Amino acid sequence: MTDLQAETTPRTDDAEALSPEQLTTAVHAIADRARVASRVLGRANRTRKDRVLLAVAAALVARRDVVLAANRTDVERGRASGTSAYLLDRLSLDPARIDKLADALTELAALPDPVGTAVRAETLPNGLRMRQVRVPLGVVAAIYEARPNVTVDIAGLALKSGNAVILRGGSAAAATNAALVGIIRDTLEDHGLPDDAVLTVDEFGREGAQVLMQARGRIDVLIPRGGRELIQSVVTTARVPVIETGEGNVHILLDESADEEMAVDILLNAKTQRPSVCNTVETLLVHSRSRAAAAVLAALVRAGVVLHVDERSRALLPAGADAPPATEDDWGREYMQLDLAVRTVDSVDEALQHIRRWSTGHSEAIITDSLASAEEFIAGVDSAAVLVNASTRFVDGGELGLGAEVGISTQKMHARGPMGLAELTTTKWIVQGEGQVRR
Repeated sequence: MTDLQAETTPRTDDAEALSPEQLTTAVHAIADRARVASRVLGRANRTRKDRVLLAVAAALVARRDVVLAANRTDVERGRASGTSAYLLDRLSLDPARIDKLADALTELAALPDPVGTAVRAETLPNGLRMRQVRVPLGVVAAIYEARPNVTVDIAGLALKSGNAVILRGGSAAAATNAALVGIIRDTLEDHGLPDDAVLTVDEFGREGAQVLMQARGRIDVLIPRGGRELIQSVVTTARVPVIETGEGNVHILLDESADEEMAVDILLNAKTQRPSVCNTVETLLVHSRSRAAAAVLAALVRAGVVLHVDERSRALLPAGADAPPATEDDWGREYMQLDLAVRTVDSVDEALQHIRRWSTGHSEAIITDSLASAEEFIAGVDSAAVLVNASTRFVDGGELGLGAEVGISTQKMHARGPMGLAELTTTKWIVQGEGQVRR
């Protein structure tokens, strides 16, 4: 710990005793340290940044036992407090998941560096040479819930794109996040880059997050990642620029021409592979003439999915299946567990009307053997991602070749969909001349 850290960062057990003024001063000091680090990191070349990413990946594997021990502490505390099995799954790490985090950092190191890339370049008629190039955002803050993998993903993306990052990972994953941040900071220091490029305000709890959200001029952009309550709290409270990420009320339309085997495989994957994440399907829209509907619903019931059905869909259920009636609340719910709302529609257009009414703008998919239906669906959906004949679980930065993701943006400015390296940059206009003046 540097002298500056010792002076500005109170011990965790003292954090609750801070006055509002002291808390603000402490969080602002962290942001200022991040700003200084960002200036160094923003000038680092690709070789230095990639070397650090590979070193962090190796350190995660080498210090796996430390991370797993910290994670067990968080999981045991969560289980004792009654945290649901689905949320515990999001919180939990195992050797395979740590290896996957390391692999993601290795993939990031292999990707091109976005910093300095020309978005456009031309010589104007008056001889001025104009370039618009990508540059780091500066200081990125992230507020997220019990997802320790996000700690590594966001830190890795920030480092590669030349940004310093301030993390608030939530009390549920406090021990795990502390271990992960410690490994990353140690590695940065070992490789001659400022460890203050990755900082956390976890020790200051929700009050620290509130100060972070108000730190206009110190934070360049804030990215919330989590459930609806967290995201809306940040969006409505923050005074710093915010990129709104995805609450995922995700829809799949089972078209009349959909192949039965394909439909069963896609729906089972989209609903049951990992129900607690935002790219899991939450509503199934069934075309009234679908040949695959009965087989799909039967497979979902066998897999333990609770179907919330409208009256027209109830007739498609297997004999003896117990399914609660769907209500208006079901159409707007992000279950994040083995529940699925089901509605029967008579056309692609009717499905699109339902999606426009209830979608959160995250991801929508159609399963169809009709090119016309696919094109109508693609043109009519106004969400960050549209899929044809593929599981919605693919809407993920790692799966789409971004190495990792900060989150999935559901807004339409700057970044939309899975946010990777390019989305953590802005642009700078560079104009070079030979004495030209405007007339």
